[in-house]
Amino acid sequence: MAVWSLLATLAVAFPTVIAYNVAPSATFFNQAAAFVGWGGFLMVMGSCLPSGVLPHSGGTRALLASLAILVMAALAASAYAAAPWPLSLSSAGTLLAAALAVAIGASAERAGLGERAFHACCIALTIAGIASSAIGLIQVFAPNLPDGDWIAVAAIAGRATGNLRQPNHLSSLLLWSIVGVLWLGERRTIYREVAGVLAFVFVWVVMLSASRTGAIGIVTLAAWGLLDRRLSRTTRLLLLSTPLMFALSWGGTALWSHATHGAFGAEARFQGSGIYVSYSRYAVWANALSMIAAHPWLGVGFGEFNFAWTLTPFPNRPVAFFDHAHNIGLQFAAELGLPLALVVLGLMGYALWRAMRHAIDAGRAPGAMYSTLWRPADAGESPAEPGGVMQRAAFVMVLMVGMHSLLEYPLWYAYFLLPAAFWFGLCLERADASQAALVDDAAGNVTRPYVLASMALVLGGTLALYDYTRVVVIFVPPADAGPLEQRIADGRRSILFAHHADYAAGTVAEHPGQVMQAFTRAPHFLLDARLMQAWAVALNESGETDKASYVAQRLKEFRNEQSEEFFAPCVAAAGASASQVRGELPFQCREPKRPLTFKDFR
Repeated sequence: MAVWSLLATLAVAFPTVIAYNVAPSATFFNQAAAFVGWGGFLMVMGSCLPSGVLPHSGGTRALLASLAILVMAALAASAYAAAPWPLSLSSAGTLLAAALAVAIGASAERAGLGERAFHACCIALTIAGIASSAIGLIQVFAPNLPDGDWIAVAAIAGRATGNLRQPNHLSSLLLWSIVGVLWLGERRTIYREVAGVLAFVFVWVVMLSASRTGAIGIVTLAAWGLLDRRLSRTTRLLLLSTPLMFALSWGGTALWSHATHGAFGAEARFQGSGIYVSYSRYAVWANALSMIAAHPWLGVGFGEFNFAWTLTPFPNRPVAFFDHAHNIGLQFAAELGLPLALVVLGLMGYALWRAMRHAIDAGRAPGAMYSTLWRPADAGESPAEPGGVMQRAAFVMVLMVGMHSLLEYPLWYAYFLLPAAFWFGLCLERADASQAALVDDAAGNVTRPYVLASMALVLGGTLALYDYTRVVVIFVPPADAGPLEQRIADGRRSILFAHHADYAAGTVAEHPGQVMQAFTRAPHFLLDARLMQAWAVALNESGETDKASYVAQRLKEFRNEQSEEFFAPCVAAAGASASQVRGELPFQCREPKRPLTFKDFR
């Protein structure tokens, strides 16, 4: 158990507390640590499973089928929609890692090892919760202490953002930690009084994150406590009291803020907009619906949301550069098209329903006529098995990250995707005594594909770290670094991160038209103001004036301060009379002479 807990901590907790990162990505080390850590944890899990123990339920098959469709869609985006292969391979590899986590989680539950694995994960979540809460409290109450290397500077003053640097991510992690610590208390691994104190601290930091998703999660925990009468009285009371904990921590922090004039971000955020979704979120959802209406059958291509959205006219678009629809359903519909998105979402929905049924029925007393989830066990019934509590706790975790995915995109991060996939797998199977017997009789006949695939995950994460260093030197050169041109050339040979080198090549060139090849990959990762301006200039220098004007007009819609100088001639021309305007207007001030769409830029 100690080894499992250690490996689970490396997989679940360690990636969430890494503050040190280097450009161009603020979360790459967190992601790489998740891949390597989960590869190690799953490898040990796989080595404990005999070859005859495989997932077989309809829910597991449905979830694995949905992930298989997404893998094929990711690869098809490069084969048929000109998306860069490194981005497609990265997406496909991440999805395959999630499928591996689902399969091993489901197999572990069939073999009777699910509770042991979940126990290790809950210990890891408790460690992650304690560490992240300490970081969040420092960010709010001692904002001068964070150095950026060990403790991240809060992304928003007065709000806890943790080392994940996003308040929503911190709140989702702590909601998981609350479930984990209460389950440990339920199992008497730790004293229930200790579990209650830790739960209060975690709720406090969720409040300090000022995450509206976190507030909804608190209500979800209370609902679980209200409905699940098979929990112990103490655990139910703690769950039911989470909204009260939220209110008490709010009141106490507000008193501190008013007395010391310290920044209290939650007060300003909730008083200003309540729990309602921001205008930008509504706007990007409206844009996503427009994209779905324009491309209902095949979508814009997996991973191509930002590329298509940025290069589609939206005069009233939100000014932030969104790279996701911030709703998993709209994301799939926009990228895959309605038919395939409905298939994927239908399979996932069916798997979620089956997981809920298993969670309700898991651990039901033998001979019981129906589920006792909504009522206490009768005097004549045997008590429910602990595994039932485990599956319901795991289901609540999956449910909460699913709800988060309706407002954000947490599952695009490995440190959320892989644990959620594993816990989903635990919910989709039932322990089988005949299969559990094989664990003791395995005699080394383990499920080798699981072990080999997990080893590949460790190796892939490690190689990705090495590959990433090839582009880091472009943005953070060491003292003995070569010239920028040479560093960019070396970075463009990276297997997974060449688009970052392309971005640098296109945006630092005095004449971007001389490096047009750089704009083949970079715009498909994230089109921002700097890259759009450089791309427009490059197109104009290459004689593609209509395309240059089109990109410039899309950039103008973002009303970005970085591009004010770029559009200064247009402002001057607009204020001048017709007689004062000499010659033809610059390309960025003109509409293209022919109709274009994002497909013309592939």
